[in-house]
Amino acid sequence: MNKVKKKIYRNTPAFTLMAWASFAFFVALILIGLYTLKEPLMVKGYYLMGSVGLISSSFTVSKVVRDNQEDEDNYNLLLQKAAAEDDTNK
Repeated sequence: MNKVKKKIYRNTPAFTLMAWASFAFFVALILIGLYTLKEPLMVKGYYLMGSVGLISSSFTVSKVVRDNQEDEDNYNLLLQKAAAEDDTNK
């Protein structure tokens, strides 16, 4: 008999919506702040570049941290399986 497993999500849809909504809200605040800033275009461009760099590097850092944690968990699981196989072979 074919068993179909239901996909389990780590985050609820409400939490995912809240995360993306807050991201969009704060990006909008940055853009509104830059638009209303009474400085030359060069200064606004500098702040915009810094903001975009900060946002993109935040995504990258969170992905790297998550991937490293998952790799560590997988490595520990692999070591446990190898140790269990060694114990059964003795």
